[in-house]
Amino acid sequence: MASELSIPKLQRGYDTNLAAEFFVLSSLHRLGLTANLTLGNKKGVDIVVVRDAGDAVTVEVKGLAGMTSWPLNRIPDPKSNHFFVFVCYLGTIRDPTSCPEVYVVPSTDLARFIYKAPVGRSFVQLRSIRKTGAAYLHAWKLIEHAISIAGAGAPRKRRPASSLVGL
Repeated sequence: MASELSIPKLQRGYDTNLAAEFFVLSSLHRLGLTANLTLGNKKGVDIVVVRDAGDAVTVEVKGLAGMTSWPLNRIPDPKSNHFFVFVCYLGTIRDPTSCPEVYVVPSTDLARFIYKAPVGRSFVQLRSIRKTGAAYLHAWKLIEHAISIAGAGAPRKRRPASSLVGL
């Protein structure tokens, strides 16, 4: 297995974000939700969770290999159907048996966690979200609730693969 030092820094960051996106995608599917990874690199939406035809919940995933803070390149206008999922591997990104610490934050609640550095960049600090954001720790129910308020109010569940044959 390659050591952390043998992997270029740029590649490590990319791997962390991919690992985080796939972790979140897997978690949403485990909840029975229809979730899809979006393609592209600088998009602001990493995962789309289908509520109804033409209606979706969007998720922006931020991955952190260490224990410091997640950078925010852009801060979107708050929307009730947009979430940030902060995934922290707590220094164990190379250990596949380790489970990350995950914070599910509606974009409408994000502002309280943003730290603006003197150099002008914005971050969400792990220590800050741990201190004041315990309600968001593994709060997948927030996305499930956002899905359930679509249409008739019943949670949208994934259709069995057999029902998709012939479409």
